[in-house]
Parts: sequence; structure tokens; C-alpha cells
Amino acid sequence: MSRFDVFREAGNPMFNDNQLKLGIFGPNVNNSCSMTLAETSFKPDFKTNVKIAHMMEDAGYECIVPVARWRGFGGPSNFNGRCMETYTWASAMAAVTKKIYLFCTSHVPTVHPIVAAKMISTIDDVSKGRIGLNMVCGWFQKELEMFGKKMEHAQGYRYATEWIEVVQRMWSEQYFDHKGEFFEIQDAWQEPKPSQSPRPVLINAGSSAPGMHFAAKYTDFHFSFLESIEQGKEWTNHMKRLAWEEYNREINTFTTSFVVCRPTEKEAWEYYNYYVRERGDDEVTDMICRLFNVDTASQSKEFNKKFRENFIAGWGGWALVGTPEQVAEKLVKVSETGVSGTLVSFVDYLEEMPYFNERVLPLLEQAGVRKPNKESAAAEAGMVEAERAAAEVAAAK
Repeated sequence: MSRFDVFREAGNPMFNDNQLKLGIFGPNVNNSCSMTLAETSFKPDFKTNVKIAHMMEDAGYECIVPVARWRGFGGPSNFNGRCMETYTWASAMAAVTKKIYLFCTSHVPTVHPIVAAKMISTIDDVSKGRIGLNMVCGWFQKELEMFGKKMEHAQGYRYATEWIEVVQRMWSEQYFDHKGEFFEIQDAWQEPKPSQSPRPVLINAGSSAPGMHFAAKYTDFHFSFLESIEQGKEWTNHMKRLAWEEYNREINTFTTSFVVCRPTEKEAWEYYNYYVRERGDDEVTDMICRLFNVDTASQSKEFNKKFRENFIAGWGGWALVGTPEQVAEKLVKVSETGVSGTLVSFVDYLEEMPYFNERVLPLLEQAGVRKPNKESAAAEAGMVEAERAAAEVAAAK
């Protein structure tokens, strides 16, 4: 039996029968994924996150992935400057949810692996086996410098490799010694251990060659951006082949998208134009372009415009702009690449997500990429039965 079969038999939602799985990205940081100054009711506080999570559970989503940030990027919006720390966020969210799979995003240079292993095991107990780990090495140097850390890229993945190997031994072994390049541990011991079989789900979004090899060797899902439908197929096939041929492992892929769904295409693009082109935070976008070493001077105006707009709109995610039918069609095409699912983001979750859930999700069920949500179906059947009973009472009078 493969590792994926074990996850599936254990009822892990990340391995359910839905061809296209859905999650939410970054509800724990201000602006979430949108670098904009547009008005919104969204706040990255616990109360709002609980409301979002309950909407997700009612609609049948699979997961939430928070963003790990220790400082903002500056600019008028100070993008992602307000952030709920992800281990404590995950533990709190675990206590008030029942089905959704939660991830903890962790900068591996900032947390000792023994501490990380213990915290994830604790959240595993709180959540009854619904916590996974998203490992990031850290690319925003100002954050790592706050911790007195500064690593070259290749060194970062050597560190991450040793880090996750210690974490996994803490989860599965008792009384072991470890001596490596970065950690020396004597007589390691931990209780409790995670209840999940075979272990908590691991994800990573490394895009360099060392990052992709790290993901292929250790994780269950590799996260990345879609540049095109064809590129999505090539990326997924590459990662599956890399994992199997180099490490004799299975791996899936996951991407991220931003949603602007309205009754008409005109309304959707009008709102996109407002929050991206009129109210986009150009200052923070310039800063992020520099951090990603985007040489705008050597690119065409069309490339620069599209690249910048995608970052403002949703951290470079795949654009889902249009009517419910158009958004559903685009999601079906994402599914056809072989990508397991997508995290979605909204400018205003509480205002926009209910419409997406009500209008788009049934279309995905009709297209066969998602199974009917049992709770929604049961609730609808209950309403029909209640209406029938009320009609009978009225007729009897």
C-alpha cells in the first residue's frame, strides 16, 4: 500500500475523491493575497478567520494554508504586515473547526525542529488529526535578519533537509541521537506523537532546482504558480517523474488562484480594474518585483503589465475573473492539467465567498471535478422536507 493510499484510507481530506480540491490562502494576514488599497471588510483576526473556516466547512472545501510573515513589506498598505503567527493560529482554528485540514506554515530557520515537532503533535491532538506542515526556507531577508539568520540559497535547503529529518524522527522514533551540519541532539524523546497515519501532510513551494528536489524527496504536495494550462501539465508531470525516478515516491501538485466572480463579466472586470489598476499598491509591488529580481527593463510592456497586475491581484495566482460559469470553466481547465487543487483568495472573503460557494461550486459538481457536498445536499433536502411539512399543515387548516 502506498503512502497516499494510507492517507486516503485514514480519511484525510487532502486525498479525497475530489479531482479538484479547494482551499483558502492567507486569511491570517492583512490584505490576504491582494496588494491593494481598495476598501474591504476583511480583517486578519480570529473572529473573521472562524467565519471563513465555517463557510468553507459548510461548502466542503479541503484546506486552509496561512502565510507566515514576521514583518510587512512596507508601502501604503504595509502588505502582510499584520499577521497571526501560524502555529498558534492553527491550534486555535483546530479547536473551532471539525473537518477542514489546517496547515501550519513554518520558516524552518526560525524554529528548532524539536520545538516544531512538538507543536505540530500538540495541534494534531487538538484537531484530531487535521494538521499539516508547510515548510518554507524564507526569501525575505529582512525577516530572517530579525532572527540573526542569513543563509545562502543552497545552504537553506541543506538546513531544511536536516530540519525535516529531525522532525520526522521525533514523530516516529524514541531515544535517538543526531549529529549533523546544523543540529546536534542527544537522546531525543517526544510524547505525544501525531495520531495521523502515516504522518501529518507535508508541503513546500520551492521553485529552484534544490527546492524542487527537496519537495520531491520529502513532501506530499508541491505548490507553485500556473503560468499557462500547458505549463501546469508540464510542471505536474515533471514533479511526479522527479519524485518517482529520483526518490521512488509519489507527489501531487497544488496551485493558487485569485477570484473575482460577479453576475456579469462586465461587473467582474470593472471590480478587477478598480482594485488592481486604480487602487493597487504600486510601491509594494515595485518592492516585491525587486525582491524576486524581476528585470522589468528587459521585458516587454505587456509582460510587465501582466506580471505586476497578477501580483497586485493575488500574489501572482491564476486569474479566475468572470461570471460563475466562466470561473467554473477556468477551474475545470486547471483540473485538467493534473494539478490536485488550488488555494483561492478574495479581496473581501465575507462579501465574495458566499456568492462563489453558492454559484460556482455546484457548476464544478456538474462538471464532475468535485463530488456533491453531502452537508449541503442534506441541508437542502431538510429544507425541502420542512417546506413540504409546512405546506401539509397549511392545507390541513
